[in-house]
Amino acid sequence: MLTAEPQTRPAPVQTSGSKGELKSWIGALNAVAVLTEQPGLTLAELCHQQAMIYPERPALVGEYEEFSYRSLSERMNFYAAWALAEGIEKGETISLLMGNCPEFAVIWLGLTQIGCTVALINSTLSANGVAHCMAAAESKYLIFGAVFSHVVEEALHENSATIKCWMQGTVAAKTFSNIDVKVAADSRKPSATDVALLIYTSGTTGMPKATKVTHGRLMEWSFWFAGMLNIQSDDRLYDCLPMYHSTGGVVAVGAMLAQGGAVVIRECFSASSFWDDIIDERCTIFMYIGELCRYLTQSAYDTADRAHSLRLCCGNGLRGDVWQVFQERFRIPNIIEFYAATEGSVSLYNCTGMRGAIGHVPPFLRHRFPVALIKIDAETGEALRDQLGFCQPCGIDEIGEAIGKISELDPMPSRKFDGYTNADASTRKILRNVFAQGDAWFRTGDLLREDAQGYYYFVDRLGDSFRWKGENVSSEEVASVISSCVGVNEAVVFGVSVPGFEGKAGMAVITTTGVFSFEVLTEILATRLPDYARPIFVRICNALEVTGTFKLKKHQLKDAGFLALRDGSTVWFFDRASARFVECDERLRQKIAQGIFARL
Repeated sequence: MLTAEPQTRPAPVQTSGSKGELKSWIGALNAVAVLTEQPGLTLAELCHQQAMIYPERPALVGEYEEFSYRSLSERMNFYAAWALAEGIEKGETISLLMGNCPEFAVIWLGLTQIGCTVALINSTLSANGVAHCMAAAESKYLIFGAVFSHVVEEALHENSATIKCWMQGTVAAKTFSNIDVKVAADSRKPSATDVALLIYTSGTTGMPKATKVTHGRLMEWSFWFAGMLNIQSDDRLYDCLPMYHSTGGVVAVGAMLAQGGAVVIRECFSASSFWDDIIDERCTIFMYIGELCRYLTQSAYDTADRAHSLRLCCGNGLRGDVWQVFQERFRIPNIIEFYAATEGSVSLYNCTGMRGAIGHVPPFLRHRFPVALIKIDAETGEALRDQLGFCQPCGIDEIGEAIGKISELDPMPSRKFDGYTNADASTRKILRNVFAQGDAWFRTGDLLREDAQGYYYFVDRLGDSFRWKGENVSSEEVASVISSCVGVNEAVVFGVSVPGFEGKAGMAVITTTGVFSFEVLTEILATRLPDYARPIFVRICNALEVTGTFKLKKHQLKDAGFLALRDGSTVWFFDRASARFVECDERLRQKIAQGIFARL
């Protein structure tokens, strides 16, 4: 068997945070070991067990409703009984479209306990996006919150399949007093390999893909983070992240429920009320994305900022410069940054407080968590291979795509790749014959670098997507919407860096005819795209340069960003105050370059 000769690397240097890192990793490994003692255990079953131990302890705390572990258990059984009475079969998919609230988690917990799969629909999508997601999940059923009734009506017109719908709130009025929930649930108990949830991701290209999350993967996430964060039954986690995402809707919820803790759920993030809420709810853990921490550092100083009980903040996307200001200003004892993909086999954790790093794998665990960075062709996105046909590993501080080894024999569900509902999309995410004949690795689509100490740092996204406001944006999807606007001939979309902001702001470069108008474009963007996906900048050009294979050349345009070019093009900026595009003159460019973008 031929194998590639890996590049020689110095051993990672131990840091002052090594003891804390060791404690966190051992805690996570010990917590996950529970799953070997109780194979097949599901999160729903665990919630029922916790209801026997902590019946009156709060489990899910919302602004207008609260579930103790006892009421959580009872309500889960209500939804299980409801699904049985409706004749929904084991293995069928039910789409769920709701905003952040405790009931969101209760519904999917109750339905998954009887073998149903629940597709968590992004609540910010327009009608065509909802229709696409339901079609991708092959879902015949939909539960939705009342506020989404108009979106659902439009989506049903775009989806040719027959969808049976229930508006959350009306179903609560039904009763199933004659149903033996325990016997019925036991007869349909799912296995660890059954799909519990479908969570949507933009991936690197195209429309959102439905990622399969099995019960085994869900449980591993829950116990892993419970151990990594040393969660206790008296901990209270503040969760204002979107619950249709894996971090806010599954990891935050599952980790707390696994240990009998409480999840304080908020519909959205508010910088002005954040610390008062954290203090009033006696929260000890905050699950973040980096952008939220940046918003907090820009807020006005208040003596209450440090009167909290937070012992830990955990999340991803916290930039190094924001990290320091955030931790020092608000006296945050500990920050754990992590990097992971919902569907992938790459997980990294920074438990030592190394500012700006997204993760670090202790040397003694590298064999259990195989992650590699490989050299990539910047133009094509293809992996570069040596004379033997194997991929080339990156050296120290060399930028490359992060990949994670897939092993069907590994007992850990996260080492497997369950893929998407779309088989072709699943195939494209697997890289084969990487370092040995027959091996398989998951492609993250993310460019990282690793320093001499073994710390990983995020650099950029590979391909046609970028991250803005904590969301992955598909360039292809946005360009397709813009191209549908009357007067637009061609459109190319990408992300551009903006001083003082995490991620990249959307920028569209278009060629137009005389009938084009920004008023029409603005209306189309508002009706067909969620807020985070709408471009902030638009450059109007006379022509777009293409390669010999007629692919648009983006690199020069991406490098220029919102700067002026000597090609007769004009750049326009979306002014939120007036809700219209205004020409980006030199004075406005200087303001943006100086970091005044947030106030604009």
